[in-house]
Amino acid sequence: MPSSTLKPAQDEPRELRGHEKYHRLIAAARALPRLRVAVVHPCDEAALGAALEAVELGIVEPILVGPRGKIAEAAAALGADIAPYCLVEAAHSHAAAEAAVARVAAGEAEALMKGSLHTDELMAAVVRRDGGLRTARRVSHCFVMDVPSHDVPLIITDAAVNIAPSLEEKRDIVQNAVDLAHALGVETVRVAIVSAMETVNPKVPSTLDAAALCKMADRGQITGAVLDGPLALDNAIDLGAARIKKIRSPVAGQANVLVVPDLEAGNVLAKSLTFLADADGAGIVLGARVPIILTSRADSRLTRLASCAVASLFAAAKRAQGSLPEV
Repeated sequence: MPSSTLKPAQDEPRELRGHEKYHRLIAAARALPRLRVAVVHPCDEAALGAALEAVELGIVEPILVGPRGKIAEAAAALGADIAPYCLVEAAHSHAAAEAAVARVAAGEAEALMKGSLHTDELMAAVVRRDGGLRTARRVSHCFVMDVPSHDVPLIITDAAVNIAPSLEEKRDIVQNAVDLAHALGVETVRVAIVSAMETVNPKVPSTLDAAALCKMADRGQITGAVLDGPLALDNAIDLGAARIKKIRSPVAGQANVLVVPDLEAGNVLAKSLTFLADADGAGIVLGARVPIILTSRADSRLTRLASCAVASLFAAAKRAQGSLPEV
């Protein structure tokens, strides 16, 4: 992304100022055509408000999918006019998920956004074998973390979808994250396969997976990035720690993608950064036919906007490659 497009705009909302990393993502997304998003069951103020705020910034064009009455009630509570937007009637959250997936399958939307329904409900419709949005790639989640004390955004995966991924599944998790990093404008993607230590120990399975993933990258089974692992968290992101332990690699101390051993480790890492280091974590699910914006009710306004921006940038990159249809 050219640096000239990432300077703060004079009309940028005050909340976005001072959050440099997310500001860059949002500014870049605002320069793109609006992303056509099917918003699934936006039936409370938080869910509908997140989508409408992204509309106001010029990032998305929404298709609201859910019970018309409940969506109208949420809009009234926000004082928002939803008359200009397409609204697809669906009786309940399960039906909304199915209808939104059908809109994507029909080429009418190029992303999904989770509203006020459980993640499992949405993902069940996405991964359904008949009529879902499966690809050959394993679906996985990425947090794009804006950590104030860290110079670059950190992609953490997988902390929300795959509970205890196999080596084969980790290969897809890594590739999804690498593709995302490139879509966000990262020139050199440095992937750290994180464990509790930086040496291979047969008693610690994650270190064996790390070594295997690095060899898979050497053999071209993972492309577009430099991998190293196992690496402990300190020597993955801190050059000083890497030097003290005499680890020489193009990744150690400067990783921009962190691949965790399992969902528990990833979730604890992401939430620790959020609540102890004042970080924000934009969330997106990849590996399906389109990106899926996965936000939480606890997310800040900025985080929700950044999640939309990440999806927009990813969709634009895929569209440029010809792997995402124009709508």
